[in-house]
Amino acid sequence: MAQIDEKFYLVRSDVLPESMRKTLEVKELLERGKVSSIHEAVKQVDLSRSAFYKYRDTVFPFQAMVKERMITLFFYLEDRTGTLSDLLHIVAKAGCNVLTIHQTIPLQGKANVTLSINTSFMNIEIDQLLQQLKKLDFVIRVEILSSGA
Repeated sequence: MAQIDEKFYLVRSDVLPESMRKTLEVKELLERGKVSSIHEAVKQVDLSRSAFYKYRDTVFPFQAMVKERMITLFFYLEDRTGTLSDLLHIVAKAGCNVLTIHQTIPLQGKANVTLSINTSFMNIEIDQLLQQLKKLDFVIRVEILSSGA
């Protein structure tokens, strides 16, 4: 489970470790359609697949985060009555507009939910929203899957 006190930082690219910079290159190649697979992209930038998977959900270009104002969140939840409603209430209270919701059929008492949200009118910081969501007793895991359109 991710730490509740998770924080985000703005860091100049020249001080990032090489593997993080290359992860950003891979993500850009994939986003622009310059390559057809992760395998092809990591090979092109000389990065191991394991390093890419380690950093892909933790490093984002600043311009994309600021420009687009859309974030996709992934949740792994316990299947209880009202969990989705409680989750959506917190997201709405933070000033986010829900664009899409995808929920899997619960298996063994657990379900995956993916929310795409517009954060243009968000009244708290994203790390504060994540902290609130992680505090819910039915949330097993929450991650930022992507940002941008």
